[in-house]
Amino acid sequence: MEQTIAISKYDPNRLLNTLMERLGLSGDKELSQRLNISTKVLRKIRSGELTISASMLLWMAECAQTTIEELRGILGDRRRKLRLSYVI
Repeated sequence: MEQTIAISKYDPNRLLNTLMERLGLSGDKELSQRLNISTKVLRKIRSGELTISASMLLWMAECAQTTIEELRGILGDRRRKLRLSYVI
């Protein structure tokens, strides 16, 4: 008998929908207000034009009162380390 392993792919929509559910929000407008970002930025994250930064993930964890590791698991981020990008 073959055993298959399900690997979750990077899916920001799954994370955003989970946050909305946990926070009891009914739409993207409420979520963007809770996360202090514009609805335009939220749309870009949903469409894949923008990735979720480490600082955004930290803020999401604070809002949802959970860990970054749990959110990364929901997001489908399987990297061992989360690296911050630096702008010079």
